[in-house]
Amino acid sequence: MAEALKNSIAFVGIDIGKNSFHVVGLDECGAIVLRQKWSRGQVEARFANMPPCLIGMEACVGAHHLSRGLQKLGHDARLMPARYVRPYSKGQKNDFRDAEAIAEAVQRPTMKFVATKTADQLDLQAMHRVRERLVSQRTGIINQIRAFLLERGVAVRQGLRFLRSELPGILARPSDILSPRMVRIIEDLAGDWHRLDERIEGLSSEIEAIARRDSSCERLMSVPGIGPIISSAMIAAMCSPKAATSPPGWALSPSRYRPGTAPSSARYRSGVTATCGFCLCRRHGWC
Repeated sequence: MAEALKNSIAFVGIDIGKNSFHVVGLDECGAIVLRQKWSRGQVEARFANMPPCLIGMEACVGAHHLSRGLQKLGHDARLMPARYVRPYSKGQKNDFRDAEAIAEAVQRPTMKFVATKTADQLDLQAMHRVRERLVSQRTGIINQIRAFLLERGVAVRQGLRFLRSELPGILARPSDILSPRMVRIIEDLAGDWHRLDERIEGLSSEIEAIARRDSSCERLMSVPGIGPIISSAMIAAMCSPKAATSPPGWALSPSRYRPGTAPSSARYRSGVTATCGFCLCRRHGWC
């Protein structure tokens, strides 16, 4: 890259792909001075030879790792939610136009950016995602067991603990209610349920231990109704509780019940309703 060209680049937009990245650079006047396709291995090497500039990327898989690498090279790398970049796209969608839209959006003074996550925060978020998947699988197994029992006329009171306590007695009933084949199927499902319980409990314990050692999580847990799981999910999704320019990873809203009239559950007794930042970030593409 010519020296004059490198010095004229003020803003860069990167459209991140699996193996190739589309890069568009703008000068101070907004004119396109760089429009190239780089391989993954070329990105940091080429930016290492460029003067510091403002680099924009959409917050997606791999963006936080690349952002940390570019910041180490002295560049101002910023991440943005994809839905905030979309209005700046012009014409028929393609990778270069996406990169140009990113370069346009990163200059906006009112743009809301996503703070770059550390490796530890990504690890914590990965643990939450694995736990979320395991809980979903456990719920599917429980629902399947209930469906098989209902097909044979056996109804169990709603709630996980009721099915867990009553299932051994149901499986021990005479064979005219449940056939031996159905008993074997449900026993296998119960075994899967037990193994998932062990994995979920192990992950929950590890997450809780991390939350107890983190001062930010401790501050969040001082709010009634917020425990280690929710507080650690908030910190993992928000990147930093002090990041004023990042999107709101969590929200506390006043309860719709007046004091003394709220239901008995803990979240209403606290007077606030906590929304998990991990779920919000995944829903809106902030992470």
